[in-house]
Amino acid sequence: KLNPLQLRTLTLLQAIARLPGAAAPQSNGDVAITAFPHAHGDHFHLGDATVRGSDATGLENQAVWNALSRKGLVRAEWPHQIALTPSGVAYDTGLADQILHHGGAH
Repeated sequence: KLNPLQLRTLTLLQAIARLPGAAAPQSNGDVAITAFPHAHGDHFHLGDATVRGSDATGLENQAVWNALSRKGLVRAEWPHQIALTPSGVAYDTGLADQILHHGGAH
């Protein structure tokens, strides 16, 4: 069971893993995150979604990376690299619709 901060962080890592140029599949089935988003004031963009900065505090939190690692959802070497495991990619956080805000027309 993940706490709310861990769930938000995993949701964002999953979204980053789907962005072209932001992640790289590994031979062991992991998906390495190769680029983190840059904030614009109080928010940042993930593809066509906008994310509030307050929902992303776990992306730069060693305790969150360690907790997700212990649960087998990521492989991490703080603060240098993080990769989603197949379990992390497949985990349903139930939060994507709440923290990934999509605009109107596409």
